[in-house]
Amino acid sequence: MQRRNTFKLLGASALGLANPSMILRTMQDDLQVSLHHLKSLINRDEEDFWSGIREAYSVSPSIINLNNGGVAPAPRVVQEALNYYNRLCNEGPSYYMWRVLDQGREPMRRNMAAIAGCSHEELAFNRNSSESLETVIFGLRLNKGDEVVLTKQDYPNMINAWKQREKRDGIVLKWVNFNYPIEDKSAIVEAYAREFTDKTRIVHITHVVNWNGQLLPAKEIANEAKKRNIEVLVDAAHSFAHFPYKIEDLNCDYWGTSLHKWLSAPIGSGLLYIKKEKISSIYPLFAAGDPDSADIRKFESLGTRSFAIEQSIGHAIDFFNMIGAERKFERLFRLKKYWTSKVEDHPKVKIISPLSKEFSGAIACVQVVGKTSGELADFLFSESKIHAVGIDWENIHGVRITPNVYTSFRELDILAQTILKLADK
Repeated sequence: MQRRNTFKLLGASALGLANPSMILRTMQDDLQVSLHHLKSLINRDEEDFWSGIREAYSVSPSIINLNNGGVAPAPRVVQEALNYYNRLCNEGPSYYMWRVLDQGREPMRRNMAAIAGCSHEELAFNRNSSESLETVIFGLRLNKGDEVVLTKQDYPNMINAWKQREKRDGIVLKWVNFNYPIEDKSAIVEAYAREFTDKTRIVHITHVVNWNGQLLPAKEIANEAKKRNIEVLVDAAHSFAHFPYKIEDLNCDYWGTSLHKWLSAPIGSGLLYIKKEKISSIYPLFAAGDPDSADIRKFESLGTRSFAIEQSIGHAIDFFNMIGAERKFERLFRLKKYWTSKVEDHPKVKIISPLSKEFSGAIACVQVVGKTSGELADFLFSESKIHAVGIDWENIHGVRITPNVYTSFRELDILAQTILKLADK
């Protein structure tokens, strides 16, 4: 009962039409009580701590959501903040949006930089990793014949963006094609390096392959590229707030992520990093007053957008910091190892993802011999109401399983039992 009361985590919605400032005060008070109790559990009982985290989310009672890799839910504190800010905006949109909430971006930029490990003057907020990365892809001043190195396993939006530049501007795309899983850094780096020439301008690196969770050695690839004066763009959609690292560790020039994945920020929030000395040379995707400006804020000229979503990111930052980057990664990795260890020895079950901590985190892709990806995904849902996604993309075929911090071992037991049931048929 004590934990249930403590982890109500923002019962502000029960206040109905109360004054927004009253709602916010109630939200803050409830959050502080809840976070204090969570922190008191950290050194007492690890499972009790994670049970508390589960109660901080509005987990569905009718399905087991194991597709957090697509888009992750926000904890209650973020949901309630979003509702509050949205209600506030609708009391007087142009006043509260531009004169009140817009003023919160700079403090939030500094708080985000502390997590990301870079200068706050190198970060811009937008709506998702596709927007972040396409800002760079379409903003680079490339010429006909300039070469770009990327892989067949990169995210489709990014591949299509590069293909559009190829068609429009005559750049040349050089492709690497992997057969995952691979747990050999040198083999991965060498595959990229073989495509580098004196015409290569930039290399596109997907830090964590979304299809199966393969972690690529982005820093080592970048180091090899920099020897040849090649710029580096990192797709961090699945690595930020998942793996503990700092952007500056990667030796990259450009980097983008979606905050509604592993940070559990509101759906439709993203982040762009551009190294300070590169900002002036990148055209913004949405025209700014000075396209040659060296100010990162030129990439935030989106016009009217949801200020409620943007400001709620700050609450997701607080929630992430409360858990801690290292503790979160250890939990996510343990969840993946837990269920894969229960099925990997079955002769008809194949895990087509790395299983070591050096090359993987929460995501794994599973295959049942003799069954298509769609058949396995359908069986998981029809048999046990497990929501996961079938993958059929460039040498990767299976069902992607993506737990999150609120996922329980009981749910993963059900997953393993259901996979084995199909494999035994």
